[in-house]
Amino acid sequence: MPKPAPSDALPVRAPRATVPRVVWLLGPALVAGVAYLDPGNVASNMTAGARFGYLLVWVVVLGNAMAWLIQYLSAKLGIVTGQSLPEALGRRIRNPWGRRAYWLQAELVAMATDIAEVIGGAVALNLLFGIPLVWGGVITGTVSLALLVVQSRRGARTFEFVVIGLIAIIAIGFTFGVFIAPPDGAAVVGGLVPRFEGTDSVLLAASILGATIMPHAIYAHSALARDRFPGAQHSQGAQPTDAELAHARGIPTGVLLRATRWDVSIAMLIAGTVNLCILLLAAANLAGVPGTDSLEGAYAALSVGIGPLVATLFAVGLLASGLASTSVGAYAGAEIMRGLLHVRVPLIARRLVTLIPALLILGAGVEPTIALVLSQVVLSFGIPFALIPLVALTARADVLGPHRNRWGTTAAGIAASVFLIALNGVLLWLVLSGT
Repeated sequence: MPKPAPSDALPVRAPRATVPRVVWLLGPALVAGVAYLDPGNVASNMTAGARFGYLLVWVVVLGNAMAWLIQYLSAKLGIVTGQSLPEALGRRIRNPWGRRAYWLQAELVAMATDIAEVIGGAVALNLLFGIPLVWGGVITGTVSLALLVVQSRRGARTFEFVVIGLIAIIAIGFTFGVFIAPPDGAAVVGGLVPRFEGTDSVLLAASILGATIMPHAIYAHSALARDRFPGAQHSQGAQPTDAELAHARGIPTGVLLRATRWDVSIAMLIAGTVNLCILLLAAANLAGVPGTDSLEGAYAALSVGIGPLVATLFAVGLLASGLASTSVGAYAGAEIMRGLLHVRVPLIARRLVTLIPALLILGAGVEPTIALVLSQVVLSFGIPFALIPLVALTARADVLGPHRNRWGTTAAGIAASVFLIALNGVLLWLVLSGT
């Protein structure tokens, strides 16, 4: 006579209790989407509109479409495996030195991101209140510390609400001017035709895409999805099965993935709209105006050309952008270290350490917009190291099981990866060659 199954045995199918409304499953993509609204994006899109008008509208649209796919794959990895991308790689890179080398490049990318975001917040405080840049950086870092305390003490959901509130401020700040001084509709449509006008336009296109597809956002989104939907974890550190995760969560994995597609779609729609509005605002009002290739110059030109209200809202949006994105950047950096080196560093301690390079740059008197652009160049080095493993892991049946990518999804991921890596290679060549 067969022995009865133990009482704690997992059922064959995950329990299908009342499925939460989709809206309560949203959030991780909106937080990760802050990376697409950081000061680096603002600088790239504003400069592109001011220098080339509507020429690079197509680049913003294309970048946003590729970002949708990449962010969905990142979230899917976190949901299906219960691991972040750094965790998954940390368990697969057996060579300790190889793992440390991978960590080093990812850490440098996270720090470069952090520098751009602190500088952006400092510039915004200087524009709004005349605060010196160094003290503006200190204030930005201090406020981001408070946001990280919220994340560590109140949990992922509260942190999401705070960041989403900042996203609302960002959206209002950067889109208001488009309604006051609308762009030329026919010119916008014309900007959807892919083309360039000289080397500088190629450089700016690469900068826009480099600022859009940020490696730390890929690392962060997989971790945010994991933390938002925690599941079973084996004491031996083995990867939980799909059934175990669904059982622990009480929600079938397929339901979470459908909600995630909505989450990513909403986040990318917001980010894409805001980035497009920044470019259109500059194209319609700053094209050909001297001195608008910097954030300070753009702020002054908006104040004179459209009015102080639009300029003030632009600066407020920039401040919210710096505060929100630097908090997510610190979160990503801590996850990179934990997943690859198996070392836990408190978010607050990490925030204090990574704040130092930004303050040194501000104190040295480096022009802020130049520092932002150079930080995007550093980010371009990290794109292949995040994209290639992400596409490879999500295509494997032994990693995602029945939720692995379909061949069309994998093909699209490979095409996006090749295109982004090639274009960022062009960016590096143009910058380093001084073309």
